[in-house]
Amino acid sequence: QVQLVESGGGLVQPGGSLRLTCAYSGSSFRMYGLKWYRQAPGKQRDLVAAISSSGSTNYADSVKGRFTISRDNAKNTVYLQMNSLKPEDTGIYYCNAEWLRSVYWGQGTQVTVSS
Repeated sequence: QVQLVESGGGLVQPGGSLRLTCAYSGSSFRMYGLKWYRQAPGKQRDLVAAISSSGSTNYADSVKGRFTISRDNAKNTVYLQMNSLKPEDTGIYYCNAEWLRSVYWGQGTQVTVSS
């Protein structure tokens, strides 16, 4: 059974940085596409960044140039480096893993950008 555990969230001032980590437990990590989603209060969960099993990446327009998604297949971990944070980046960040018909979610980590 696959489990995803996010960490690294917290309170940061506008312009600051955070690195989120998602630790994956289970088999076949390198086969999974991995994504980070964000859910702001009262809003739907939106895709922020994605990385395929081959390492290709995609980003929401709102975070391009500021966020970087990466994966370490040796450590079964996916990261989201967030720079130049803005108040509108506030929300719960969820890690997602998908391969064929298997889809898994983490429990989320809160990111608050405020002065």
